Amino acid sequence: MCGILAVLGIADNPLGKRPRIIELSRRLRHRGPDWSGLHHHQNCYLAHERLAIVDPASGDQPLFNEDKTIVVTVNGEIYNHKELRERLKSHNFRTGSDCEVIAHLYEEYGEEFVNMLDGMFSFVLLDTRDNSFIAARDAIVWSDVYQLSCWKGLRVSTPLFSRIYLNTALSAGSIWFASEMKALSDDCERFMSFLPGHIYSSKLGGLRRWYNPPWFAEQIPSAPYEPLVLRKAFEKAVVKRLMTDVPFGVLLSGGLDSSLVASVASRYLADSEAAQWGSQLHTFCIGLKGSPDLKAAKEVADYLGTRHHEFHFTVQEGIDALAEVIYHIETYDVTTIRASTPMFLMSRKIRALGVKMVISGEGSDEIFGGYLYFHKAPNKEEFHQETCRKIKALHLYDCLRANKSTSAWGVEARVPFLDKEFINVAMAIDPEWKMIRHDLGRIEKWILRNAFDDKQNPYLPKHILYRQKEQFSDGVGYSWIDGLKDHASQQVTDAMLANASFVYPENTPTTKEGGPSVACSTAKAVEWDAAWSKNLDPSGRAALGVHVAAYDEAKAPAVNGPSKKE
Repeated sequence: MCGILAVLGIADNPLGKRPRIIELSRRLRHRGPDWSGLHHHQNCYLAHERLAIVDPASGDQPLFNEDKTIVVTVNGEIYNHKELRERLKSHNFRTGSDCEVIAHLYEEYGEEFVNMLDGMFSFVLLDTRDNSFIAARDAIVWSDVYQLSCWKGLRVSTPLFSRIYLNTALSAGSIWFASEMKALSDDCERFMSFLPGHIYSSKLGGLRRWYNPPWFAEQIPSAPYEPLVLRKAFEKAVVKRLMTDVPFGVLLSGGLDSSLVASVASRYLADSEAAQWGSQLHTFCIGLKGSPDLKAAKEVADYLGTRHHEFHFTVQEGIDALAEVIYHIETYDVTTIRASTPMFLMSRKIRALGVKMVISGEGSDEIFGGYLYFHKAPNKEEFHQETCRKIKALHLYDCLRANKSTSAWGVEARVPFLDKEFINVAMAIDPEWKMIRHDLGRIEKWILRNAFDDKQNPYLPKHILYRQKEQFSDGVGYSWIDGLKDHASQQVTDAMLANASFVYPENTPTTKEGGPSVACSTAKAVEWDAAWSKNLDPSGRAALGVHVAAYDEAKAPAVNGPSKKE
C-alpha cells in the first residue's frame, strides 16, 4: 500500500502551499517508506509515498503519459497490467510499473476505462490540458472514501484498500484526495462516504458508480453449484496476486480461508513470476502462547512444507499498543480494534524480516456466510441478502483492518477472496447451497470446503478443511479479548458508562469496551434470533449454542456491561 495526496484547485498562492503539502504527505509515509514524489502544475499538486513492490527500480510516482500532460498518483496493484499494455501498443511506457497503464488508458479511452482495471486501487488523475481530474477507487477491496467539508474550502482523500476523502481546506474551493484521514483532519468539519466502486469526475460534477455487478441488487441467484468452477476461480485469484518483485508471504492463522490461500500459493509458486525468498513459501502467524491459531497454523505449515514464522505477544503488549493501533486504523469499532491489534503487531515483525507484501484470507466469510450467526438464517433469501450487505460493508471493517494494520508498517496485504471474477462466480450460486444444513452435514462455508475436498490430491488435512469458523480476535487466544474486557472495566467506571449518552450521543457506547459493533452482523440479521439481540459482545464465542467454546449462556448478555452491583 502506498500513500497518496492530491490537492487540486488552490485559489491563492499555490507555490506557498508546497511546504504544507509535503508536511501532510509525510503523515502517510508509513504506508510508503521507500520513496516520495511530488508533482506541481499551476494550482494543483499530486504527492505520493511509495511502497515499491513492482518495478522497485524505476516505478516511482507520480506517473505520466508520454508528453506528461496526464499525471496520476496511485495506491494499489493492477494485476492485468500486462494484458492492458497489449491493448496500448501505440503508447510508449517509461517504467515497468503496473500502475502506469492508468495514464495511458485515460489518454486512449477517457474516463470510461476504470472497469478495465483488475486489481485493488485508488488513484487521482490530473489532465493538465484543461486542469480536469478524476478520482476512483476499486470495486470492494481497500478503498474507503469520505467527503469532508471545512470552513476554508473543499478536499478529497483516498487510501488503498482505497479510501477517498472529499473535503475543503487550505484554500477555499480546492479539492483534496488522500489515503488516510490523518492527512486531512486538521481543518475538516464534515465527512461523507465515497463508496467503493465509484468515480469522481470534475468534468461531470460529482460521484457515479462504475462497478455494477449482478449481486449488488441483492436479487436471489439461481446458478448451480459447480465445485470445480469455484475452485478454479479461487486458484486464479490467488495466482494473479503472486505478481511481485520483492519477497512476500502468506498470513496463516490455521483457519479455512488462510489455509486455502497458503495451499494454493504453495502449489503455484514455482511456476509463477513472483520474487522468491528462498525456495519455500513463507507463512506468518501470531497469537498468545498456546492459542488455537498457533497450533492449527503450524500443522498446516508442516503439511504444506512452508517456511513458517510464529510470533507471540502478551495481553499487556496488545493493550500497550491500543492507542497506536487506533491512530493508524482510524476507527473505534470494537471488533475491528480487537482484530487489528494482533495484526498490527504481526506486521511489524514481518516488515522486520524484510517482507513488503502478504496474501491474506479476508472476504470469504462475507461471501459464503461464514460467520456463526448465519446458522440462524431463516431462509436462503435472507441468507443471500445478508451476504450482499456484508460485502458492501467490508470497506468499513475487515478490509479497513487488513489495509491499515499492515500499511502502518509499510506492508501490503492482498486478498484473493475479494477478486472481482471470483465474487461474481461465488455470488451467482443458488444460496440454498450456502445454507447451514445440519441434517445434510453442511457446516458454515460448506460449498467452499467441499470444492477443495480433493481426495486424490488433498489441499489440506481434513480436520483443518472442516475446522469451525474462528474470528481472528478469538483465534489468537481467548485471553486476548478477556484481557481487553478486564482492561476496559478498570478504565471505565459504571457511572461513566451510565452517562455515556451525554458524552457520546452518536454511536453511544453500550459496553465499557465501546459501542455496538456490526463488523460481524448487520442490524437486520440480529432479528434472526431474539436472544442474540440482547448479547452485547461481538465475539464469535458469543454465538451461544453454535461456537464450540461459547461463553457461559447465563453470563453472556452482561459481558463487559455494568457490574452486577449496579
